[in-house]
Amino acid sequence: MIDIREIFDLLPHRYPFLLVDRVLELKRGEYIKAIKCVTINEPFFNGHFPEYPVMPGVLVVEALAQAGGIIIADAMDMDERKNSLVYFAGIEKVRFKRVVRPGDVLVLEGWVRRRKGPFCFMEGRATVEDDIVCTANLKACIVKR
Repeated sequence: MIDIREIFDLLPHRYPFLLVDRVLELKRGEYIKAIKCVTINEPFFNGHFPEYPVMPGVLVVEALAQAGGIIIADAMDMDERKNSLVYFAGIEKVRFKRVVRPGDVLVLEGWVRRRKGPFCFMEGRATVEDDIVCTANLKACIVKR
């Protein structure tokens, strides 16, 4: 398990944009299972929507992308990680199946499907209580700082 302090070492994101709270499983360079505990204190709920708070779908996708970034960063050696950034570079076949509300635990799973040069192609799935929230194919790019 990877806690929030170790996530800080793997991702450049910080509050309020860090959307991964804990990594439950990680198979180096291949698979991740992480969680985001969604609370009413999230800043986006002030405007999305005050009377019926729903986590924006683009942030669900961003949470999946951040989980994917952890897979990539974890597979780097310390020097490469220090001198590189992992950028979200593309998305395809996004499907939303259910909304995410305060109190939900968003489970983020990602699988690396292939790597080509600086690009990494992943498949992601977000669930709440075993119900699929979102599926997507993601692309990331590793660049020098």
